[in-house]
Amino acid sequence: MKKNILLYIAMVSVFSFNIYSQDAKLVKADKKYDNYAYIDAIKTYEKVAEKGYKSAPMFQKIGNAYYFNGELDKAAKWYAELFEMPDTTIDATYYYRYAQSLRAIGENKKADQILKEFDKISRNDSRAKLFKENTNYLDEIKANSGRYKIENAGINSKYSDYGASIYNNKIVFTSARDTGSIGQRIHTWTDQHFTNLYSADLDENMTPANPVKSYRKLKSKFNEATPVFTKDGKTVYFTRNNYLYGKKGKNENGITLIKIYKATLDGENWTNIQELPFDSNNYSTAHPTLSPDEKTLYFASDMPGTLGMSDIFKIQINEDGTFGTPVNLGPTINTEGRETFPFISQENELYFSSDGHPGVGGLDIFMTKINDDGSLNKVQNVGMEANSPKDDFAYYIDSESRKGFLSSNRDGGQGFDDIYMFLETRKLICEQELYGEITDLESKMPLPNAKVTLFDKRMNLLKTVTADQNGGYSFMVECSQMYTVRAEKEDYNTNEKQITIPYENGKTYLPIALEKDQCKVTIGDDLGKCFGIKNIYFDLDKSNIRTEAALDLEKILDVLNQYPNMKLDIRSHTDSRASLKYNEALSDRRAKSTISWLIKNGVSPDRLTGKGYGETQLVNRCADGVKCTEEEHQMNRRSEFIITAL
Repeated sequence: MKKNILLYIAMVSVFSFNIYSQDAKLVKADKKYDNYAYIDAIKTYEKVAEKGYKSAPMFQKIGNAYYFNGELDKAAKWYAELFEMPDTTIDATYYYRYAQSLRAIGENKKADQILKEFDKISRNDSRAKLFKENTNYLDEIKANSGRYKIENAGINSKYSDYGASIYNNKIVFTSARDTGSIGQRIHTWTDQHFTNLYSADLDENMTPANPVKSYRKLKSKFNEATPVFTKDGKTVYFTRNNYLYGKKGKNENGITLIKIYKATLDGENWTNIQELPFDSNNYSTAHPTLSPDEKTLYFASDMPGTLGMSDIFKIQINEDGTFGTPVNLGPTINTEGRETFPFISQENELYFSSDGHPGVGGLDIFMTKINDDGSLNKVQNVGMEANSPKDDFAYYIDSESRKGFLSSNRDGGQGFDDIYMFLETRKLICEQELYGEITDLESKMPLPNAKVTLFDKRMNLLKTVTADQNGGYSFMVECSQMYTVRAEKEDYNTNEKQITIPYENGKTYLPIALEKDQCKVTIGDDLGKCFGIKNIYFDLDKSNIRTEAALDLEKILDVLNQYPNMKLDIRSHTDSRASLKYNEALSDRRAKSTISWLIKNGVSPDRLTGKGYGETQLVNRCADGVKCTEEEHQMNRRSEFIITAL
């Protein structure tokens, strides 16, 4: 097979990696909302951080804001601050984002170091290995093996026999066998006879028998091979050397290459043989196959734009029978080696052979699922049994019975290439529906029309959808694979979650909540809720401002500076433990201490009022004598910054 010119021809799809996020924008209030102020929390966080205040959550938010906006140089700055925080547990996601940001500013050595750490804590996430050449592909092949029962098809000769197409309940295949024709010619490249199309009857078990030379009207002086028939049986596309109606075509070096031809059925004869309009004397096209709807023709070629020795291409077949422009399926499938012999199943799965993807030797058979939008899922080796250390190619499967044929020059065969029949006992693809809702973090309400994007474990973009009116989304995904789901919506901080799909058919639920990037506040609202300030912390039984309390107060200070007409009533509350009088006095001192800090930092005293309420305004049942949990008591220990004027 390695000498056969017809096999030196071959596929993939570009999964573009796209980081997308909208710039944070201040929302302009309608006239009826004149008394609302929109607080850009991220800008406030950055101003506070510039003053020297440090907080891991704050650095995460600033870094994320720039990362999702594509400003990776700025993201690197704030992620660096995050990683310099002592005694801080950092989620694995931030290792990856930090490394990507470092690469953007040319700090590849440091990025590699961060990725190594990412690899350790994320349990061998493949994103950490993008800079490495080595992968555990043999383990993946092993996991995909044990799915086939394979045996010789019983129609082989000592010559090259390969390919499979089904037509009129017969298998149609290619053979270089000599059936006794006078003057049978020998191909000087293979030392075998030029190939012809043969057919063999199929019984109810798809077992072939009685092979005979067929389709003599398609025969020329040279090679014919790999036909594919339309469902109505009236059209055939096939591979042939560059020879039509007695005229042999050659390239500029005098070599006769191969082309795809088309013929139509007239009664019992194949007529009107013509080469396809995208053929050329200067490159080869071969091994056509049709999509299930027969609107797309896939083929192998080394035409201009090929990434390697041969690539898989596709071309649209128009309703009037004309053709579009060939499209290379891209570097996810096509490599610098050979990709060839495409086949599309009735379930829209693309099978092809390649010596560029990791395999077990020679050409191996691979498969990927073609999604409804034309994108391709992960390319997978179909496993051992179907593949061998030699060349394995020309895969065909009946999606209903899971029976089919493949060709190979593996050891133990009868001829140069042999056809094998198989039964697939377990599908390669285990599929799940990944679904969930996009909601507002605070209100829990759904967020219709949110943008939801699915990435594979290497952060290649797979698909983008828009959440429905209930905030719902769904993707069809593969079992055992790791995915990242990113949710985006205007006026909200982008959020993404990573998930590994279990190995079982079914559904996996992944809800995502989004936090508003701007707070809409009006008179009577608590400004502290913008920044998640539940309490201003003091030392036990004291009213001195602690460092972490100053960090939160800096946020309030920044907003007061942005809105000079804003006034606040600062309220301090305690739980019911301790006496009523003590709690009122302590909370009042703390409220006044908070006001003093703001005045000391430039806020006019006439903009601030405050009072301690002790335990008089509990938010739950936890009064004196009621047994409550620590979490329930914590709800009552709170600080409030109530807006009294705008």
